Amino acid sequence: MTDAPSLPERSRLVHQHLVEAGVDAEIRVLPDSARTATEAAAAIGCEVAAIANSLVFLADGDPVLVMTSGGHRVDLGVLARSVGATDVSMAPASVVREATGQAIGGVAPVGHPAPLPTYLDRALTAFPEIWAAAGHPHTVMPLTFAELEQLTHGTVIDVAGA
Repeated sequence: MTDAPSLPERSRLVHQHLVEAGVDAEIRVLPDSARTATEAAAAIGCEVAAIANSLVFLADGDPVLVMTSGGHRVDLGVLARSVGATDVSMAPASVVREATGQAIGGVAPVGHPAPLPTYLDRALTAFPEIWAAAGHPHTVMPLTFAELEQLTHGTVIDVAGA
């Protein structure tokens, strides 16, 4: 693992969650921002679809975290049905920061002030290794889907239309 003291503060919190969960994933610091799935995939050298985007939505007014494949967009209607909500919308940046303690473009699946209901895009199961942000726009970490499930206790759902 990357030496934790050399990581940005929010990534150190993510590192601590990984250690506590027994997940041995190396947090990598990238020279440039990886705020988008395309930027992250280019920096890492993987398929865009193997990027696990951390998106915060409001489901009937409550924040939820959705880990979705960078290979497609979330269909709000499909997401609402999958999470059992009447109304789903993207959370504003202020809600993302408040719910996760992290900035958009660097939201990790863990390391938040309090656990968020988390949903995992079934499409991510297609990859032996997926990449998620690690608490800062310049940090990423490789995980297996099983590790992502273990870390988040997330529910596997569909987020994109057929």
